[in-house]
Amino acid sequence: MTTAVLDQVSLGYQLYWNALREPAAVALSVGVHGRPAVNGLAFLQVLRQRWPKEAIPLLVSVSADTLLSQMLEQGATDSPGLIVDEAQLRDAALARRVHQAHQRGLTLLWRGEPGARPAVALAPCFKRLIVTMTAQQALGGLRAARLKARAGIAAAEPPPRGAVATGHIYAEVASRVLVDHCLDELDAWAVAGWPAEEVLDGYRRRLVQPSRQVVTRLLEAIDADDPPDTLVDLLHGEAILAYRLLRYANSAGLGLRVPVESLAHAVKALGYAQLRGWLREQLPRASSDLDLLPISATLALRARLMAQLQMLCSGATNPEVQLCGLLSQMDLLLGEPLAQALARLPLPPPLKAALLTQSGPYQAALEIALALESPHTDRTRLLCELHETDHGLVNQTLLNTLAQTRYHPAKNLLLV
Repeated sequence: MTTAVLDQVSLGYQLYWNALREPAAVALSVGVHGRPAVNGLAFLQVLRQRWPKEAIPLLVSVSADTLLSQMLEQGATDSPGLIVDEAQLRDAALARRVHQAHQRGLTLLWRGEPGARPAVALAPCFKRLIVTMTAQQALGGLRAARLKARAGIAAAEPPPRGAVATGHIYAEVASRVLVDHCLDELDAWAVAGWPAEEVLDGYRRRLVQPSRQVVTRLLEAIDADDPPDTLVDLLHGEAILAYRLLRYANSAGLGLRVPVESLAHAVKALGYAQLRGWLREQLPRASSDLDLLPISATLALRARLMAQLQMLCSGATNPEVQLCGLLSQMDLLLGEPLAQALARLPLPPPLKAALLTQSGPYQAALEIALALESPHTDRTRLLCELHETDHGLVNQTLLNTLAQTRYHPAKNLLLV
């Protein structure tokens, strides 16, 4: 059973990434549907209860002015950060509540149209701005980045005035060059979302390699004689490595008698000594490209969320559901059709059905997990109705899964 307030809202999420390409925060979009009205204090209490102190920061964007006003009035210093849109500040009463909330110590963030900034009177209320650059500002940032790359030193001329402000969050940055420029050169606090397709487009003529971080952590875990479940959890964090391990475990050279359909089976079938040897072979080619880390982390989160959603949709789950989420973008990672990539693995039929024909017992969990990755929350509610899944429990599952998001770098690992 879930709390009543979670039955009255629709949720979606977006990860914000810092200069280390770690999750800096998670932004939760909240849509309100129907009656009765959502109680702002009750919603804040649910968020506090389900968001531990050690989790990454939680930021909340509320589309309904009434609910936002209540959260501004009732929020305390330990409440999640509240994102306030410039359009909402046109309401004088809500603007006053923003002032009052700031005085009480709430963390507030401003968001506006491309090129816009908050009014002078309200600007001190906001800890950070969520900024979208205009086309001219983005062009200025790209020029500055290219000048630096061409000269091998700092850009000969600065970007246009007002192009990028330091210490803030940048949204809708579709270019890898501009993302790198914002995070690495201009001290942006984070970028909202990640240009995954544009990053992977740079790998059209070379293979994406598994993360050196994950390979190193796996070797550390084997050396520490950690249990197999720990190794499987680490493998579920790196889609390319998981895919290659399954291909290796099913290769003719190993001569295993039965197909290896899961990562747990692969770890068991190979054993620690053989798995260590295979990982050491991967290490020289492993990638230290930080821009690939958000892509891996996003797929790993989708996989974990799918496994939990499957419990709601069918009352049971198994490791192949998590693998389904992890392999859901192998077409982008490998640069080939998904059917061609999956044909090399002896995957369970339900997994292939969900990914290739949008059918079968895992279809609902996959569709809902993908819908939750958007700030547009209406689709999630519609999918829950279509698949006869409790919407409040989906919201609860999302919060529980997001609250477990952590970053665990390998020991003594230097990323270059």
